[in-house]
Amino acid sequence: MPSSSEEWFRVSAKREALAHAVVERCGQTYAEQAGIRLRDTPAALYQVLVLAHLLSARIKADVAVAAARALFDAGMRTPAGMAEATWQQRVDALGEGHYRRYDERTATQLGDGARLLLDRYGGDLRRLREGADPGEVADRLREFPGIGPLGAAIFLREVQGVWPRYAPYIDGKALDGAERVGLPRSPKALDRLVRRGELPQLTAGLVRVALNKRLAEDVRSLARG
Repeated sequence: MPSSSEEWFRVSAKREALAHAVVERCGQTYAEQAGIRLRDTPAALYQVLVLAHLLSARIKADVAVAAARALFDAGMRTPAGMAEATWQQRVDALGEGHYRRYDERTATQLGDGARLLLDRYGGDLRRLREGADPGEVADRLREFPGIGPLGAAIFLREVQGVWPRYAPYIDGKALDGAERVGLPRSPKALDRLVRRGELPQLTAGLVRVALNKRLAEDVRSLARG
């Protein structure tokens, strides 16, 4: 009969294999998928905010990512670029990404949000975190039109690699994915299963697993070797 220490090492090894399988199989972050070169810079952080806004709607993630790419390709990569674009230009870019169900309302919200960011934070989301704990940062993010609790969670989940003060940030959807593949529902425990810098990839993968039962099965199969 295995000792308690042997059992602990067995469980730990199994969890690490599962976490690495998540990263390998589906660990591309949504920012990476949208072509965002994520750094702690105003333009990159703003692009993640736009992406979080689009992802938080009741629409397929691939459509949201395509819409973000279309907005960025049309020159709306910064709050100034978004604010200077006309409402119709924003609608057209969203339509190019097939983001049609919410395009008119979203076009208005993106314009209003860009102007708010310029007026309140000089276009720099790094100022939003000054003197704020994670809960306060989430509250400040929700002041942007179209950014609710889900949008704030997506933003913090994606930027935790460049905002390490807020890591590990693993929201409820990612924890659902962890449970689905047999990983613990504990942000700290999950953080210990991957190398430094891989947490955003693990978290994105867990979200995809939560949304796709077949993908969860693929991850478990990959972990078994």
